[in-house]
Amino acid sequence: MTSQASPVPPVPVRSLAGRTALVTGSTSGIGLGIARALAAAGADIVLNGFGDAAGIERLRAEIATETGGAVGFIAADMRKPEQIAAMIAEVESRIAPVDILVNNAGIQYVSPVESFPLDKWDEIIAINLNAVFHGIRAVLPGMKARRWGRIINTGSAHALVASPFKSAYVSAKHGVMGLTKVVALETAEYGVTCNSICPGYVWTPLVETQIADQCTVHNKSREEVIHDILLAPQPTRRFVTVEEVGAVAVFLASDGARSITGTSISVDGGWIAR
Repeated sequence: MTSQASPVPPVPVRSLAGRTALVTGSTSGIGLGIARALAAAGADIVLNGFGDAAGIERLRAEIATETGGAVGFIAADMRKPEQIAAMIAEVESRIAPVDILVNNAGIQYVSPVESFPLDKWDEIIAINLNAVFHGIRAVLPGMKARRWGRIINTGSAHALVASPFKSAYVSAKHGVMGLTKVVALETAEYGVTCNSICPGYVWTPLVETQIADQCTVHNKSREEVIHDILLAPQPTRRFVTVEEVGAVAVFLASDGARSITGTSISVDGGWIAR
């Protein structure tokens, strides 16, 4: 009997070589996972997000070294339409046309409807929904002219079902799903696809923040919130990984997915199957 060797990670197929991808909200969490996956598949990457400048530069250099591709960074504020348009214009003038746009930037706040802070509502809608529209609006002329493009929106299980105390987030994600369908219909004859990836709970800094908020709202311990609230709707009883979401993004960006458009792909451990 021979000993079993440690599993070796597969060498990524560089199916996206020659493509340029802009991933919003990609300095951590799901966005970073998607950016890493697209870079491993051969795409040049432009990161976007907030964070310590030195830390972001280390991250940018690390991804470039790991994948051998070009990795840039633009710190546009996704609450501001003019900065979104300027970011895309900068990418297309200084780097390359945006072939793949991943609208991932998002924030969360948990509160009952009657006490939901108005400023939090406006901010969540601005980042989670309005920014998606403004990004798509800016890249579409070029994608349609080149007759190739991939728009991937990070939705959520909450784009398809609701949960209490998340009125702004659920509203925004449902809006993203509707926008995804409209864009898919408008671009169907131009070689452009538009889809949403709808994860369940993924272990990210955003979810870490939600745990603290949910502890306050429900008067539960951290362990109770994770077991009784976060993972309760996921039959697998485990968090989705950013690598799993990234793998779906790579597929949607590939030529093999050219007939998939206007839909959502759930990566939710069976959440919406209930």
